[in-house]
Amino acid sequence: MNQLWNALARALVWLAFASLAFAAQARPAAALKLPPGVERVTTVEGISEYRLNNGFRFILFADGGKPTVTVNLTYLVGSRHENYGETGMAHLLEHMIFKGSKNFPDPTREFRARGFEINGTTWFDRTNYYLTFPAKDDNLRWALAWQADAMLNSFIARGDLDTEMSVVRNEFEMGENEPASVMFKRMQALLFDWHNYGKSTIGARSDIEQVKIENLQAFYRKFYQPDNAVLVVAGKIDEQRTLDWIVASFGRMAKPARKLPAAWTSEPTADGERQFVVRRKGEVQLLTLAYRTPASLHPDADALAMASEILGDTPNGRLYQALVLSGLATQVYAYPVETRDPGFVVFGAVLNKGDSLERARERMIEVIEGGFARTATTPSELERVVEQSRTSYERALADPETFAVTLSEYIALGDWRLFFLAREQLERITPEQVDVAAGKYFLRDNRVMGSFIPEDEPLRAIVPVAPSAAELLADFRPPQEIDAGEIFEPSPENLNQRTLRRRYGDLKVALLPKKNRGQIVNVAMRFRWGNEETLRQRNLTGALAIAMLGRGTNRLTRQQIADALTRLKVRGSLTRFETTRDKLPEALRLVFELMHEASFPPAEFERLKREYLTSLQGQIDNPEELSRDQLNAHFNTYPRGDPRYHARLAERIEEVQRTTLADVLAYHRELIGTARGEMAIVGDFAVAPVEDELRSLYATYGSPSPYARVEREFRSVAPQRLVIDTTDKESAVLRARLDLALRDADPDAPALYVANYIFGGSSALSNRLVDRLRQKEGISYSTDSQLLLGSRQALSTWTFSAMVAPQNAALAEKAFREELLRACRDGFTPEEVAEAKRGILESNAIARSQDNAVAARWLSYLDLERDWQFAHDFESRIAALRPEQVGEAFCRHIDAEKMVLVIAGDTRKGLGK
Repeated sequence: MNQLWNALARALVWLAFASLAFAAQARPAAALKLPPGVERVTTVEGISEYRLNNGFRFILFADGGKPTVTVNLTYLVGSRHENYGETGMAHLLEHMIFKGSKNFPDPTREFRARGFEINGTTWFDRTNYYLTFPAKDDNLRWALAWQADAMLNSFIARGDLDTEMSVVRNEFEMGENEPASVMFKRMQALLFDWHNYGKSTIGARSDIEQVKIENLQAFYRKFYQPDNAVLVVAGKIDEQRTLDWIVASFGRMAKPARKLPAAWTSEPTADGERQFVVRRKGEVQLLTLAYRTPASLHPDADALAMASEILGDTPNGRLYQALVLSGLATQVYAYPVETRDPGFVVFGAVLNKGDSLERARERMIEVIEGGFARTATTPSELERVVEQSRTSYERALADPETFAVTLSEYIALGDWRLFFLAREQLERITPEQVDVAAGKYFLRDNRVMGSFIPEDEPLRAIVPVAPSAAELLADFRPPQEIDAGEIFEPSPENLNQRTLRRRYGDLKVALLPKKNRGQIVNVAMRFRWGNEETLRQRNLTGALAIAMLGRGTNRLTRQQIADALTRLKVRGSLTRFETTRDKLPEALRLVFELMHEASFPPAEFERLKREYLTSLQGQIDNPEELSRDQLNAHFNTYPRGDPRYHARLAERIEEVQRTTLADVLAYHRELIGTARGEMAIVGDFAVAPVEDELRSLYATYGSPSPYARVEREFRSVAPQRLVIDTTDKESAVLRARLDLALRDADPDAPALYVANYIFGGSSALSNRLVDRLRQKEGISYSTDSQLLLGSRQALSTWTFSAMVAPQNAALAEKAFREELLRACRDGFTPEEVAEAKRGILESNAIARSQDNAVAARWLSYLDLERDWQFAHDFESRIAALRPEQVGEAFCRHIDAEKMVLVIAGDTRKGLGK
């Protein structure tokens, strides 16, 4: 009785607080003054949709929990709208939109200057562009104005297409390096005879290379119109001002006179199983089975999604139990593809080289086809996957940024409110519905698996017509409750002021309680044990020991642990996770139990070794991993066995093979403990119960081993240019590295940080490397430079990387070296430095608004005996920099003659020449 009353009292207090916090930003929809030509369509849980006379729709979600805003514009056009010879056009147009428009000729530079996080994505039924930025009126007005100008006035110019075509082709080549990506494309082609879902979103290489600018412009003019787009603005906004700005930007557009063509192509009922084989160089085997399914709005769709999760979950799924536990495979998965028209679901398994594909295939078919008729869905199986889905919906709605982007998928299906309908329908799914749906579609003749066999008596799977979104929503009555957190100012001063620092012996703790939407809380932990002697020869042993912690305790099996994590709404890893206020104390107890009472089941250990070996062996011919491995090995200056020694890929494989369960048990017994290290908890939680758990559990479990910090120190390494041949790979990788005798507190650190941001460190599509290799030369989809500043030791690392086609590797290397020389010769302009300063400060502000990032940063500050004043001081030093200081620091530290450069790719295609 008391517990019930306490829970009710807490809920009433929280609701009162949340309503006050939310009122600071959101007004009831009816209270907004609607200009002429604006119609309010509907409101669900405080989220409102409006429509303009020109057909443009927009959704406003005011939430002041974070000082950020996300603007996401979804166009109802994707790869299914492409014509013959135009595959990949929707995706290519997504790239072209960032090339500029009439009133915004260089948007990427402005993104960087304002610290925007930006991206665009293309899928079968939609394309979306989203921006996340600090909540400032000027930023929001600019973002809306850019989206509006991009809709009607984008250049879509021949010169831009010439370079961006090569960038998209490089992206295509990157996908060709991945076996799973290739398998997915082949599978699509066999799943559909006529529908465009049978074609990959990236498109055919020939279409990418030969697309006509006139066709691309016509595609743009047809689909990029106000009546074919839906805008979502979510975050810390004033709804009235935001509505007025949207009307100002989009309301003046004329209603399009053209009519979008209706689609009438539909797939016939499948008349037999199909198969395909891909033969390429590689180190692991993949097995996929796919089945055609009704559209996502069909009543069977949700039941099929549950059936897929019951089959494909790890470690609870039926496929995992049948294939992984028996040793037939090392990994399994399920992937339902949600689409507006009839789609498909994919099941997959990863096998080691030499393992029997036939045995795994037979067992997989047995479990999927007819499996639900032989073994009906149990209530516990369904509840587990339903609970996981509930948590996903809760987390999406708790984060305006995530929610704004997630809505693109539901908008593509016909209506954004389908998000809420789908959440409500979870409670109505029954085990019987799951069994019936699986029996209707998981049939032999509806399967694509890799072989075709004629059959006299085919088993047809009739795919019915789905109802419309309007029909599904006719009787939908959404709940009215709104769950909002406090308005929190994530300035360095406030982070310090709101954080409680504790020390329990050698365990340092930072606690930052605050009210969050959804009562979300983030936890970060880092524990320290051992010294140079006790850690010798134990790097892989330690990794395996830590990976085993979640696979069984003296009280719980691995499945019970997974169920407990689901019940406690835990997302993340053992030492970095999020949960909710009411679940946090028990989650902390569970994690401690995993650390302290791990049982190390022998069967689980053997499975873990197989997983490790499969993963490592799968990288043997990967240019990305081989280049990284070679670079790290070149910078290794420690003897084998030293904790700081970098073991090559082949050495790691050998070490995993020879590591025994006794080795892992000894590591846990002799080293692991939680009484020394750092812990940070940020979000919605009660301090007193958390402190009790930390004091009584974590602070009492000490490592038996003496502790001494083991860190790398700066050592000079000879410069060298290394080439690695990766035969038959479509993409190549360039990497460079330079170690510096520098700390983050040194005078040059801020200037070098700004210089790197300008050169290649900005995440926006505008820095010198991106401008040269992607925008100008059109040879790289991904290129950047990174600066990792040391704190305790005078050891910092600067790196460069670029993905290119092998035949373009020499050109990319030449361009990289020329940009280094230009930066050293000419320095950086006042405009570049000013934009970089602004971008860095705004990006830092966004990072400080993310609870998981704050928790992670607190771990570092606790270890270094710092707080957020250091971040404030570092930013002040950045703000005071002059352009000549930035250029001089770059030239002083980034010396091309001292670098180590590695190129990995197919030498037969001109690599390195």
